This record gives sequence, structure tokens and C-alpha cells, in this order.
Amino acid sequence: MKTYEDLAGDGGSNIVEQVQALGEKLRARLDRIKYKVALMSGKGGVGKSSLTANVAASLVERGHSVGILDADLNGPSICHLLGVRSSQNLVIDDRGVQPGKGTHGIKLMSMDMLLSNPDSPVMWTEEADATAVWVSTMESTALRELVADTDWGDLDFLLIDMPPGSDRIDNIRSLIPELAGVVEITIPSPLSQHIVSKSITKNNKMKVPIIGLVENMAGYTCPHCEKEGPLFEGEDVENLAKQKNIPYLG
Repeated sequence: MKTYEDLAGDGGSNIVEQVQALGEKLRARLDRIKYKVALMSGKGGVGKSSLTANVAASLVERGHSVGILDADLNGPSICHLLGVRSSQNLVIDDRGVQPGKGTHGIKLMSMDMLLSNPDSPVMWTEEADATAVWVSTMESTALRELVADTDWGDLDFLLIDMPPGSDRIDNIRSLIPELAGVVEITIPSPLSQHIVSKSITKNNKMKVPIIGLVENMAGYTCPHCEKEGPLFEGEDVENLAKQKNIPYLG
């Protein structure tokens, strides 16, 4: 089996230099960002992207500079939530790809911005029988390029809107080893809490810092009597946070 050094000598591919250059560019981008925080959930449909957008807006209102990386490559939604047209023309200059600007000037980068049509799905290959390993490799490469090629500038916070599931945090940690931590998000349904519990357990085992647990869709207000009522019946999310020994953020 050939090493990178062997390949670099085959036909002048310079693969080692290319890998090193990409790593240096990624490092230079990340060094200008104070805190990198991933918002994740074990299960889809818990309002993770909406919460990411609201957290970003709240941070901006407190005087912080904020960017969002939409790491949900196959189901991107941040652009739609923050008013950035999916098909807007990207500006590329000598500093890199200029991120989109959403509400409150929040910087955005998403796969949505690379599609010519907002209704187009993300297709990694034309081959119907492409293996999961091959597609996963392409996803990891695309994520690395979204981070490294985007001219984020100086930021206080880069929020990473993760795809559903607990496995994708591995890719983010390989890209951003100095990740400040993750925010786990759930809704008060038994199924969602069961799955987020697994996600918390995995992150603890991997020594990923957990900032806290957020309970979304906790209840509703009746439009007639204005009384509040629960949307779901399940274990108290605050109790789950206590059991897992992590902060309950509300």
C-alpha cells in the first residue's frame, strides 16, 4: 500500500502539500473564532435549527459577532430561517468564499447556497448504487471545505447546526478539536428523551463538553383562555438533565 509520500512522487500530484495547505487554511480560519458551539439532537423534528437561529439572534443582540455553519448537509434550513435566498450568487475573492448575511447580520454558510434551485436536493453522486462509505467520505470532505473556504473573519461565536443523530459529532470534532461544547436539544416526548439520552451518554464517553440540555416545545398557550398546557406527555426534561448531571438550560 502506498503512503502519501509515495503518491506525492507519482506524477507530481503533491498530495501531501495539498493536505497540509488545507489544514493550515482551516487552522487560520478557526483561530479567528473565539467559541465554536455545536447544537445537536439525537432525533430530528425537535426544532434544532429554529433554536440555533434564535440563539444566534440573541447573541447578536448582546453585542456578539456570530456565524452559523449549517452542518446538516442533506437537509439544510438555516438560510430559509434567516432570510437568505438559497440561490444567491456567492462572492469569491482572494480571502475565500464570502458567507451569506442573514437577519441581524449573522454570517451563514450552507449547502443551500450552493444549489442553483432552492427545491433541488443535495445529490452526492449520479450513481444509484453508491456505497454509504463513499457518500459519507464526500460529506466529510464537503463539510471540511465549507469551514476552510469560508471567510468567516473575526467571530465571537460560530454556531454549528448539526444534522439529526449522535454520530455526526465525530466529523465536527475531527475538524474542530477545540470545540467549546455542545448543546443537546430535546422535546418532552418519551421517544425524543430516550434518544437524546443516548446522545448525552455518547458525548460523555467521548469527553465532548456538554454545555447543557434545552427543552423545546414544552407547552402551548390556549388562544381562547390563554392558559398554558403541555404539548407532550413524558418524563420531566429537567429531571433527565439532573440524572445525566448536566445543566438544564430551560
